[in-house]
Amino acid sequence: MPAPTKADDPPDVKPTSQPSQKSMTKAERRELQEKQRAAKLAQKNSQGGPSAASQSKPSKTLSTPQKKSGDTSGSGAVKSSQAKEAGTSSAVVADDNAAVSRGLQIFSHFGLPKPIGHTIKGDIHPAIIRLGLLFSEFRICGSNARCIATLTAFKSVIQDYTTPPNNTLSRHLMTHLSPQITHLVSARPMSVTMGNAIRQLKLEISGSDIDMIEQDAKDALCQKIDNYIRDRIIIADEVIQELAGKKINDGDIILTYARSSVVEKILMNAHEEGKRFSVIVVDSRPLLEGIFDTSPPDSFPDQLLGKALLRNLAKVVPPIPCTYALLPALPSLMTEVTTVLLGAHSLSANGAVYSRAGTALVAMIAKTHSVPVMVCCETYKFSDGVMLDGFGKNELAPARFSTPPKHSPILPATPNLDILNPLYDLTPPLSITAVVTEVGLIPPSSISSIPLALGRTTL
Repeated sequence: MPAPTKADDPPDVKPTSQPSQKSMTKAERRELQEKQRAAKLAQKNSQGGPSAASQSKPSKTLSTPQKKSGDTSGSGAVKSSQAKEAGTSSAVVADDNAAVSRGLQIFSHFGLPKPIGHTIKGDIHPAIIRLGLLFSEFRICGSNARCIATLTAFKSVIQDYTTPPNNTLSRHLMTHLSPQITHLVSARPMSVTMGNAIRQLKLEISGSDIDMIEQDAKDALCQKIDNYIRDRIIIADEVIQELAGKKINDGDIILTYARSSVVEKILMNAHEEGKRFSVIVVDSRPLLEGIFDTSPPDSFPDQLLGKALLRNLAKVVPPIPCTYALLPALPSLMTEVTTVLLGAHSLSANGAVYSRAGTALVAMIAKTHSVPVMVCCETYKFSDGVMLDGFGKNELAPARFSTPPKHSPILPATPNLDILNPLYDLTPPLSITAVVTEVGLIPPSSISSIPLALGRTTL
């Protein structure tokens, strides 16, 4: 019987002296697995018919390096050492990248600023698109202003809405409003005031009479929106002006931080009543609300949009004596202050105040100097949640607010330096003397009684 030629030998015959897998190195076991996988692929392609030739090319390339599997364990050790070195080098690079991005990952849960031209998904009303751009550009700031602008835009959405056939307004309008709300949240994180107002609006929509004419139902919803703005914001601010104005006397030195619409109205109303006092406006980056009317433009701080709080306080007749200072100068000014008036973004159930970044520092320094701190806040800013610090929930200002002044020294470019500007902080209740609301002056320890006094459904 003739001896078989080399062509008759099977292509992937395992050597008889194949060592056991326990005695193999990790690299050798990996090579054996790849060899077996290539053999199975070649066998499958040989049974595949006409397309086997085209599919067998990758198997040949895979099986080519496998012919060297008969090398000694020394070559396997060399390969394993090379693999270990490669793994070590890749781990070092990964650690370096992680070290660079570790600082940003800590703040990854903060509300990051969105680009101005963020994508539009769904059937979005033009009024909502415009409002989203104003939010993302910080042209509308302040919890009251954002809430009023949101409700006003929803009035346009409701008036232009048409109920589809075989649907009711009380059910389908809720579905229609959902993408509008999502668009606003994508432009800038939702404030507590917006959340409470939207929750109340949905409650009113769900309670609409299904037998009412559609236009009459839409008019009724718009009227309820107007009533909400009037009762919970406008009239509430007037009551707060009267209550807080009683705490201002002639010769007082009032200190306020940043710009609060409620505090501004309180000071203007007290001046109209004939009281003579002076005001210290403490301000800080990134928004500089005490001096700018709205958010600074891209050319900040060269092009001024108006000295908002200072201008309004100084243009009255006679003008109110004002002092403008930045936050680092606060300790030297607190010795002259008689009362501190602060605004609030929201009010937690544990009495903590969530407000513009720097408010906690002002309240704490005032407490150390035994200066009373009054927070002026409407009850619709109340939140059922409990906040313990300003790190669990916050928002970052856009990078353009970190642009240094024109004549200031420019920092050298540092690859590992990232400038982050959180917009809010949390003031502990122990640093607050009283909270002025439309239902009266409330100590921070009794804040949780606000929903019970107003009714749970009104928030």
